[in-house]
This record gives sequence, structure tokens and C-alpha cells, in this order.
Amino acid sequence: MKTILHKANTRGDANHGWLHSKHTFSFANYYDPERMNFGALRVLNDDTVSESRGFGTHPHKDMEIVSIPLEGDLKHRDNMGNEAIIKAGDIQVMSAGTGIMHSEYNNNPDKPVKFLQIWVIPNKQDVEPRYDQITLNTIDRNNKLQQVLSPNPNDSGVWIHQNAWFNMTNLDQNKEVKYSLNDPKNNGVYAFVLKGDASINNQKLNERDGFGIWDIETLDIKADSDTEILLMEVPVKQ
Repeated sequence: MKTILHKANTRGDANHGWLHSKHTFSFANYYDPERMNFGALRVLNDDTVSESRGFGTHPHKDMEIVSIPLEGDLKHRDNMGNEAIIKAGDIQVMSAGTGIMHSEYNNNPDKPVKFLQIWVIPNKQDVEPRYDQITLNTIDRNNKLQQVLSPNPNDSGVWIHQNAWFNMTNLDQNKEVKYSLNDPKNNGVYAFVLKGDASINNQKLNERDGFGIWDIETLDIKADSDTEILLMEVPVKQ
């Protein structure tokens, strides 16, 4: 078993006034050669955007981009003709492929929007760009794992061009779940604690801590308080 721990207060901190972003991995002006990625997981940004502000139209290419709103409403537009509002309980995915242009704005005039933006390096280059979003039944993650992303278009959740699986769980204090890797030979899991405190394979974790673990087949997860956790299983070996 191999592990890496990223405490919440060690993340990159970018405060632009209208945008406050915490970077788990190197991004924009935050650069740490020891924190470039966790395998195919390239970006994990914890963003807060002020009222009616946002990211103007900008390009992406050859990246799988996943947005998970945590609070508030996020408005999306792109050059494929998609215009949508995503909110807590939704998950959005874009395969940038040969190239896309999009914008993201806080759709609320009176409160900030908080969301995770996650980039996963794809296993295919120059694919046709695509967009998808779904609304999840968050009750299905109460004291159990809810799969929200996979490599299979016919599976539950959204899908991406990578051998990756994301799961979310909301655990009551002292509840436990076990996660079994889909591809333990090649993959690892990066756990991100959204709320509360938890222990994963006896590693104590607090809110917004990140914990990568690989060369293992299962994870034992225990809630040390009421907690919400995102598990991201991605390839770590090429």
C-alpha cells in the first residue's frame, strides 16, 4: 500500500476577489513540482465565485472536465449550443477533445456559488467534444456509496474517456463503508473530504483534506463525524 496525504491548509490559494480557489494540484499561478497530479487526476479546484460573477468564454482541449456544484447555481454556456444551470446534486461533464469554448457564471445575484472543478487526463486524444449533465438522487449516497462517474456510457452517473470511477457518500457518525477498486492493478483512489472527519484505512482526515492511496484492492472508510466524501478512482500506472 502506498499513500499520499494533502492537508487542506497545504493547498494552493488563489484569491482574485470575485474568485477564491483552492488548488490541490499545480494550477495557473500555483506551481509545486511535487503536486502536479495523482495519476490521471490532473486538477482538483475548490472554487467559490461571487454573486453574478464568473469565468468568461475560454478554451479547453483534450481533457475530461467534471464540475460538481456544492452550493448555489452555476450557469454554463458553450460553443456546442448548450446552456444550462447546474446546482448541488448535479454533476456536469465535458469531453474537450478537439476543442471547446465555454463560460461559467454564478447564476445567483445574492449568494456565492461553490463547486469543484476536476480535470482528468483522457485515454483518447482528439475525440469529438461533448457535454452532459445529470441530476443525482443524493438520498442514494446516505451511508452507502453512490457511483456518479464511470468509463461506461450505459452505467450509472456520467461517463468520461478514461478508466475512472467516482463515488460519493454521506456518512453518519460512526458509520462505515468499504470501497473495492474496479482496477486495483492499475488504479488508485484519491479521496477528498467535503465535510466532517473520516478515517480511511486508519488515516485520519478532516474537512477538505485529500488522500491518495494505491497498490491496494479495498478501502475501509469510517465516519468520525457526520461526513461527506468524494472518491476518485483513476489510473496511476501507465
